[in-house]
Amino acid sequence: MKAAVLKEFGRPLAVEDVADPVPGTGEAVVDVVAAPVLHYSDEVLSGARRYLLDLPAIPGVGAVGRVRSVGPDATKLRPGDWVYCDPTVRSRDDAVTPDIVLQGWSARGEGGLRLQRHFRDGGWAEQAMIPTENAIPLGDIDPADAGRWAMLSLCLVPYGGFLDGGLQPGETVVVSGATGAYGGAAVAVAVAMGAGRVVAPGRNREALADLERRFGNRVRTVVLTGNEDEDRAAMQAAAAGPVDLVLDILPPSASSAAARAAAMTVREFGRVVLMGGVGMLGGDDLALPYPWLMRNSITVRGRWMCPRDAVPKMIALMRSGLLDLAQFQVDEFALAAADEAVQHAAKAGGRFRLTVLRP
Repeated sequence: MKAAVLKEFGRPLAVEDVADPVPGTGEAVVDVVAAPVLHYSDEVLSGARRYLLDLPAIPGVGAVGRVRSVGPDATKLRPGDWVYCDPTVRSRDDAVTPDIVLQGWSARGEGGLRLQRHFRDGGWAEQAMIPTENAIPLGDIDPADAGRWAMLSLCLVPYGGFLDGGLQPGETVVVSGATGAYGGAAVAVAVAMGAGRVVAPGRNREALADLERRFGNRVRTVVLTGNEDEDRAAMQAAAAGPVDLVLDILPPSASSAAARAAAMTVREFGRVVLMGGVGMLGGDDLALPYPWLMRNSITVRGRWMCPRDAVPKMIALMRSGLLDLAQFQVDEFALAAADEAVQHAAKAGGRFRLTVLRP
């Protein structure tokens, strides 16, 4: 099969013939129809993000495709079934704290690297081998829409945070980092889940205006000034009432002050979920006042990716039309143009837009 192979960080991808994967027990092989090229892929492939990825490897985070073959223990999946390839792979020998790898992208710790030696390759190829439980049925879809279904890779991240935060219909949410690719997806997901009001702070006035056009009065935007106290007050004013939940999904380039300004808008007994990259590349860590946390009974938790049961739930949201796939723009490239796709994603990727490879 053909695949885009990363042999060295900072070097172009090599599109070449590699061996076809053969599934064993607990594995499935999928014919890839659309594989997302995330907007920061260039930072991963250059090594700037410092992700743990043992090379050579086929990159790519998730894919949409059709089952080619499965191992002997599969009981429901059949060849030809449309599936989403969930890239979050968990070790099977520790149910409490499994090692985790984001297949084709990064690993977590030494145990993750060991897991990555087997489930190394991602979706930028004609075929992908994944754990059987990571092949999530989509039902019948139009092959032309496979690229839009690849938006699952973006939407599932904030969805996992909202599930952990216990978002309920009618609640007020602040999405910290709302003008980015994941932040825009978070606003769309919050609206789909029934949030009564979504406060969307950011510096990009054009992006904020676009959110208002898309979602109407349920989304209230705030132009950030960089003054932490003023920005917090503006977000609370836009909420026009108690803030129930804050989801922080700011990128590594953002300051901890921006994350703190948003987090501290939450009401007494409120919830804060941290999913972004603040401090990941050496910036200041997030400091929240101990007395404020304690006296207001604030719940703060981190969430990386999403729980496994989030994937079929998100598929159901999309199938119902509550999360409208038509609002997302997809730019498609052939596998042979993988490097071009990476550069395009860096320049054009953003809110409600996704670059995909169509092997």
